[in-house]
Amino acid sequence: MVFTIPRRLLVLMCVLSLAAALLAAVPADELDQRVDQLLRQMTLEEKVGQMTQVTIQVVSRKSADGKHELDTARLYDTVVNHHVGSILNVDPGAYSLEHWHEIIRTIQDLATRKTRLGIPVIYGIDAIHGANYTRNATLFPQSIGMAATWNPELVRKEGEITALEVRASGIPWNFNPVLGVGRQPLWPRFFETYGEDPYLVSVLGAAYIKGLEGEDNDLSQPTRVAACMKHYLGYSFPLSGQDRTPAWIPERMLREIFLPPFRAATEAGVHTLMVNSSEINGIPVHASKTLLTDVLRKELGFRGVVVTDWYDVINLYEREKVAASRKEAARLALEAGIDMSMVPFDFSFYDDVLALVREGKISEARIDQSVRRILRLKFELGLFEHPYPDPNLKTQFASERSRRVALQAARESLTLLKNRHQVLPLARNIRVLVTGPTANSLARLNGGWSFTWQGGDESYYPPEKLTILEAIEQKLGKERVIYLPGADYDRTLDLPAVTRAASEVDAVILCLGEPAYCETPGNINDLYLPEAQYALARAVSGANVPVVLVLAEGRPRLIHPIVEQMDAILLAYLPGLEGGPAIAEVLFGEVNPSGKLPFTYPKFPNKLMCYDYKHSEIAKPNSYDPEFPFGFGLSYTRFAYSHLQLSKKILRPGDSLEIQVQVKNVGKRAGKEAVLLYLSDLVRSVTPPVQQLKRFAKVDLQPGEAQTVTFHLTEADLRFIGPDNRTISEAGEFRISVGGLSQTFRLEK
Repeated sequence: MVFTIPRRLLVLMCVLSLAAALLAAVPADELDQRVDQLLRQMTLEEKVGQMTQVTIQVVSRKSADGKHELDTARLYDTVVNHHVGSILNVDPGAYSLEHWHEIIRTIQDLATRKTRLGIPVIYGIDAIHGANYTRNATLFPQSIGMAATWNPELVRKEGEITALEVRASGIPWNFNPVLGVGRQPLWPRFFETYGEDPYLVSVLGAAYIKGLEGEDNDLSQPTRVAACMKHYLGYSFPLSGQDRTPAWIPERMLREIFLPPFRAATEAGVHTLMVNSSEINGIPVHASKTLLTDVLRKELGFRGVVVTDWYDVINLYEREKVAASRKEAARLALEAGIDMSMVPFDFSFYDDVLALVREGKISEARIDQSVRRILRLKFELGLFEHPYPDPNLKTQFASERSRRVALQAARESLTLLKNRHQVLPLARNIRVLVTGPTANSLARLNGGWSFTWQGGDESYYPPEKLTILEAIEQKLGKERVIYLPGADYDRTLDLPAVTRAASEVDAVILCLGEPAYCETPGNINDLYLPEAQYALARAVSGANVPVVLVLAEGRPRLIHPIVEQMDAILLAYLPGLEGGPAIAEVLFGEVNPSGKLPFTYPKFPNKLMCYDYKHSEIAKPNSYDPEFPFGFGLSYTRFAYSHLQLSKKILRPGDSLEIQVQVKNVGKRAGKEAVLLYLSDLVRSVTPPVQQLKRFAKVDLQPGEAQTVTFHLTEADLRFIGPDNRTISEAGEFRISVGGLSQTFRLEK
C-alpha cells in the first residue's frame, strides 16, 4: 500500500522543520555566558524569587459562573512583586487547550514585559500517563501497566506523545517519571511505578525520559519538555505502606535496589529531579546533604534542577520536627541541596530565604548555585525566545495516531493470569452478563492523575471513550449483553438478581478492582478487596457458566479467596482511555494478550516476597508462593525455548558474554513474547538473591516461526554492593536462566 502526504500536511511539516532548526540548542559555553550575564544583573530578591514555586491557586479565583480564571492583581503580586519563577498545578481539574493558552500567555506577558529583567516563568505539571490535566488528551495505561508491556519502545512513544501534548498546552515541564521501585504493594502510588525490579525500572524510566526530552535531550525543540525523575530516594518503600511515611532502608539495599533507576535517568540526561516527601532511617530527604549533594551531585553527576515536593520544606518544621522554625527548615533544605521550593500556597520560602541571606546564615553564593541551574533550564527550554504556547501544535494534539499508540499500549499491557480449559477467547455469538464495580466506569480504568488529581470525576472524561461494558456491547450488540452492577466498590447491590442473570447467559464477565485514587487518599489497611466484591464473585460462580474475572486496579489486591472459582483472570491494571476496547479485543480474541507481571502478585496479605528473594527466605517451611510470580503472563498461543548458548564459559573484565536463545511459536496463532534473562550469582561475600533480571526483549512471532534472541553481558552486570557498601564484582560461578533453560559460566579476574 502506498501512502501519500496531503499538501497541507507537507507544508506544516516543512514549517515545523524550519522552526526546529531555528530553535536548535545553544552551545554550552554560550549558554553559560548568557546565564552568568543575567545572574550578575539580578538582585537578591529576584534570585530568591526564581527559587520559589507556587500553585495556580495562589493566582486564581472563580469567575461568576464558577469557572477558573486568573486573578490579575494576585498574579501581578506573585510574578512582579515577589519575582516568582515557577507556577504549577491545576485547579480543580483539567483545562481546555484554549484555557491553558490563556493562562500561560497571561503569566508570561507579566513575566517578560512587566518585570525588570523579563525572565519567563516555568510552568510545571504532573502529566503522569499522558497530558492528563488537559481536556481530551491522549491517556495511556498508568506506568505499572506500561511496565507490563515489557516494551521500552512503547514507553518511549508514550513520552514523545505526552511531551507534544503537554507542550501543546503551553507547559514545558513534566513532573514525571516516577522511578521508585515498587516493592511495597500497599503503597497508593504503586501504579505510578514500573514495578518491583530495579533493572526494569531503569530501562523503562530512561526510555520515557528520552521520549520526553529527545535522544539528544535538546529541550529547545518545540515538542519536547523537561523530564523530572522522582521521588528521590526510597519513597516507594514505606515500612507501613502508607503514603509519605518513613522508610527504613539499609545503605546496601538503597544502593542496590532504589538508586540504580536514578543513576540510569541521570545518564539518560534528565534535566530535573523531585525529592522524596518523607524520610529514610530517620533523616528527611529534603534535609539530607548526603543524598542531595554527596550522592546525587558528586556521585551520580546530576547537574540539573532539584525541586521539592508539595509543602515539604515547611514540613521539615511542621511534620518532621527536625527544624525549630519555618526559617530553620528553609536553611536545612538549602544546605542539603534543593534548588526550588514547591512552597506552594504562599511566599513564606521567599521571605525566609531573604532573611537567612541577610542574617548571614546562607551565603548569596549558595543562592547563585541554584538560580544558575534554574536559569539554565529556562534557556535550554527556549523560554526566553519563545515563552508563549505554540498554536501550531494544536493540530497534533490528541491525534488519531496518538490514540492508536495508546490503544496498542493498552493491548500489550493486558496480562492473562488464568485460562482454565482455554475459556478465553470467548465466541462472538454468545450471551454474556457483565457485572462488577469497574465494568462501566472510565474513572476506574484510569485511576488517579486523570483530568483531576484523584481521577474520580466522570464528568471530565471524553464521552466517546468506552468503558468495559460499552466496548463489549459494541462487539456483541446490546441484545447479547446483560448488565447488572452487582456491587459498588464496597457494598453489594441485589445479588439475587445477578445470580439469576448469570444462569441465563453463556458466560459472566466479572469486573472487580479499585476506585480511582492517588497519593494519601489512596491509603489502605490491607490488600484484601472489600467483602462486597468477593460476595459478588461467589454469587456468579455458582451459576455453572464460565466466569471471566477482569481486574482494574492500581496495585495487586488479593484474589486468593475467589481465584479457584474463576475460569479466567485478566489483569488490566489501569489501562487508560483505550482500556475498554483493548479489554474487549482480548476477551473476544481479536488481540492475543502478551503482558507479563512487572511485580509479584501476592497470595497472602503478609507474605509480600519479591522475586529476587534470598535463599534463606525459602528455607523450609518457607517458600516463594505468590498467587502469580513476577514475569508471569499467559498467551493464546504457546512459545518453546531451546538452544540456550553462551559464547564463552569464562568471562574476564573487559570481555563481553553473548547469550543466544531460540524462541519458537508452537501454537496456532501469532503472538508476542517477552523474553526475560535472569542471572544468579552462586556464591558471593554478601548473600546473593536467588536470581536477578538482567536483560529482556520482546519478540513477535507467527505460528511456527522461530527467532534467535541475543543478549550481551559484561563484568559490570555481575557487580553488586559489597560488605563496605561499595560496588564490586567477585570471581566465581554464575548461572544464566532464560525460559526455563540455564547455563553456567565463570568470572575470572
